[in-house]
Amino acid sequence: SIEDLERFWFEMQREMTETGRVVKFNAKVVSPDGKEEVKPVVRIGGFTASSEDGFLTYLPGQKEFAVLSRQPASRYVKPNVELLEETSGYHTATVDPTRGTLLSVLVQTPKLSEQIKYGGLVGYIIMALGVIGLIMAAVRFAALSAIAAKVEAQRKDPTNAREDNPLGRVLAVYYKDPNTDPDTLQLRLDEAVLKEIPALEKWLPALKLIAAVGPLMGLLGTVTGMILTFQQITLFGTGDPKIMADGISQALVTTVQGLIVAIPMVLIHAFLSGRSKNIVQILDEEAAGIIAEHAEKQHGRAA
Repeated sequence: SIEDLERFWFEMQREMTETGRVVKFNAKVVSPDGKEEVKPVVRIGGFTASSEDGFLTYLPGQKEFAVLSRQPASRYVKPNVELLEETSGYHTATVDPTRGTLLSVLVQTPKLSEQIKYGGLVGYIIMALGVIGLIMAAVRFAALSAIAAKVEAQRKDPTNAREDNPLGRVLAVYYKDPNTDPDTLQLRLDEAVLKEIPALEKWLPALKLIAAVGPLMGLLGTVTGMILTFQQITLFGTGDPKIMADGISQALVTTVQGLIVAIPMVLIHAFLSGRSKNIVQILDEEAAGIIAEHAEKQHGRAA
């Protein structure tokens, strides 16, 4: 009837008007565990609705909202939750112009914890190696920094050899017998420097080993995942790609994990190795200076 057509036109116009508004109101919201509460809801046009729990979906038959059982990443949810406290002005918000289609795809994106889980046992071993390597690197960085500070302090006071740093122990070798001949003194100082090197390079070979093993473990996970994928293809065919998802995920994730562990470990090892070599260089320079000074004294006495 004409009356129905007029009402239809009016509702279409009202819908177009509402799609341009951002409205806050109270509504029934059903949580994922089935609990129903009346909560503030922000509706952005006719596209997206959110509450303090995250994105909502509308249940037309029950005339209420339901919290999505799985929410997308926090960077998408947080702006809409913060929008609940705003009353005016321009603000950032997440809007799904497809009215749920894009959001339903977005929530299926695996989170970081899920991506790590896809790596399986091999992935967990790689991550454990990375954590161990970082702890070892932090300990060695602190130790080398403390040693370098003590060595610099010892260089400023070379006549007072202290046993709490490598340079002091090398100087102590000279002060123990300052009248020995230059050749013997050189051998003793070289021996003292060599004794300090293992302590300065402690755990550095282990860090280098972790950097080398990480990609190999990732390759192992890749091969294992591909074997699993081919087994699933043999049993179920290629009709459903989801059947092969676990094997493919493990094959790709473990490779990434291996590289994530290896690249920082290589850089850290190079950095710590450089600091260690700098200290050894200082010991060699000071030892050479002592030998040269001692030889000059011996030459002066002979003259």
